[in-house]
Amino acid sequence: MSAKAARVGETANAFSAEEDRIRAAYARRVVDGRYSWFDAGNLLAMHERERSALRVLAAAGLTPLAERRILEVGCGTGAWLRDFVKWGADPKRLYGVDLLSERVEQARRLCPAGVTLECRNAAQLGFEDASFDLLLQSTVFTSILDRALRRAVAAEMVRVLRPGGVILWYDYHVNNPRNPDVRGVPRREIAELFPGCSVHLRPVTLAPPLARMLAPRAWLLCQLLERVPGLRTHYLGLIRKPAPGATGR
Repeated sequence: MSAKAARVGETANAFSAEEDRIRAAYARRVVDGRYSWFDAGNLLAMHERERSALRVLAAAGLTPLAERRILEVGCGTGAWLRDFVKWGADPKRLYGVDLLSERVEQARRLCPAGVTLECRNAAQLGFEDASFDLLLQSTVFTSILDRALRRAVAAEMVRVLRPGGVILWYDYHVNNPRNPDVRGVPRREIAELFPGCSVHLRPVTLAPPLARMLAPRAWLLCQLLERVPGLRTHYLGLIRKPAPGATGR
């Protein structure tokens, strides 16, 4: 076996091991009511996330969404895809992929007819080059601890994105000390993951433990605390692939 073939094999084995770790991590997660729309802390976060996402999509000139071909990487049960339908996207132009087959099956039950859903590794999306106008990733990269796999997923996302297209990014930029299965993605690493792309992010989302504690009894206080940058745990924004003749960040 050549040295190159050996390196390729080692990389494939490392990626496979990381995929197994991610599956095991999700299998360990306790399903409780914290992500319910009836939980005040989650409701606060979802309202702010929706406002922020709509604001950046409109500012980037991506509306109306009906003609956009959209892919969510790590779609889970399809909550964001259903949001896109609510915002005016055409289900027949919506695609979602996820590593976990049980989540894909649940998304198929919940999403409108016409949405294309597949169980796939995000490092091998299987779509043609430059075939999407808009990609979305929401808390996918924090679940990937292997840096090489993070780079592979980012490169694959850029590959399937058309020149001038954008990635809507929503993810933690801080670590969760209570959850060793995730790791925050700081701004500098995001820029390194998408070289040559313009990256525009801002901190959003009041720290979930604080929101869960305060939102049921002090909603207005939570809205005020959301404005404090040091209490925001996520980045939301756009990563734009350069169009021909463009000059990076």
